[in-house]
Amino acid sequence: MTDGYEPGFLSTSLPLPRPEREVRELAYPRFTVLLDPGRRLAVATGVNIDGTTLRDLPRTGEWRLDPRVGEDEQTGPAVYARNDLDRGHLVRRRDPGWGDVSAARAAMEATFVYPNAAPQAARFNQGPELWLGLEDHVLTYAEATAQRISVFTAPVLADDDPPYRGIRIPLRFWKIAAWESAGSLSAAGFVLDQSDLVDTRDGLLAAAPLGGFRTFQVPVTEIAALAGVDVGPLAAADVLTTRGIRPVEWRPLHSADDIVL
Repeated sequence: MTDGYEPGFLSTSLPLPRPEREVRELAYPRFTVLLDPGRRLAVATGVNIDGTTLRDLPRTGEWRLDPRVGEDEQTGPAVYARNDLDRGHLVRRRDPGWGDVSAARAAMEATFVYPNAAPQAARFNQGPELWLGLEDHVLTYAEATAQRISVFTAPVLADDDPPYRGIRIPLRFWKIAAWESAGSLSAAGFVLDQSDLVDTRDGLLAAAPLGGFRTFQVPVTEIAALAGVDVGPLAAADVLTTRGIRPVEWRPLHSADDIVL
């Protein structure tokens, strides 16, 4: 089983999106995390998914620090204690869990590492909201022609993110899914905004009682600018561009029917 995200997993070579800033590159079974040691959070992750051999295995694995980097360079358990924050998987538990059972289980358990987590409001991380189903929806679509997909996800590490327990809580997350159809690369980009669910006033964090979060499909080029990463060939493969859809504003998603693929 290959360690780390594999750029050649699809027919089109697809490098992992990268920032200009210094990062720690951490390879795990079938996925890679680029950790920003200053922010103590991932600036990009990439995972390869083979939809035809995905396994539905019982949840196993315990959250743990990665010993390859210092504890002061990753957001550990203290940030998530006694509040409404969840350790939100960036690379989802099931994504690298394909192939034979032992390899799938090892890859799933590897996702329970703190560099692969980011603080997410419990309401959206645990709820049946659209953000959690984006990859499933894209994967189902891609299975008809390609059976393979690569997914990139991370928080947007903005300078004005609110401080909390020695870190800054990201208010937005981005995701880009890439697949091939009829020999051509396709990509779709999404942003989630959890600003209305995060309140760090007086050193506390709680879900806003009437707030919500918003999911958008956005041009991949805007994700590159927002997150400060080089997306390489993903920009030209954006389905919004190839379909001739150029929204003046981000495309709000209320259901799976709103997604353009």
